[in-house]
Amino acid sequence: MIIVDGANVVGSVPDGWWRDRAGAAIRLRDRLAALPATGLGGIPAPVEVVLVVEGKARDIPHGPPGVRVERAPASASGDDKIIDLVRGEPRPRRIVVVTADRGLRDRAVALGAEILGPSAVPRT
Repeated sequence: MIIVDGANVVGSVPDGWWRDRAGAAIRLRDRLAALPATGLGGIPAPVEVVLVVEGKARDIPHGPPGVRVERAPASASGDDKIIDLVRGEPRPRRIVVVTADRGLRDRAVALGAEILGPSAVPRT
């Protein structure tokens, strides 16, 4: 399972995403569509891909098959939603969180997840 910290990955490239947060999240969601069949960064296919969105990107529509969109509630952060997902997965399932957020990385690793940085996500 690959869990993508949508806000962190979108924010890792200064391409004007702040002018249209929902649009940037949709573009990320669509770029993730190939991962279930191709894998990511040494993680062989097939994989389950989960995109966690929050804030102004929370209401993006579900998109291509193979990418599940999980919305952080208004009362919680995307980081908390990601940790809930990691905590809720049965073990010994391999779970990889894609983020550069140090606090989230530490929390996820403490629960047995692996980490990849935002650069692991395809840009095109």
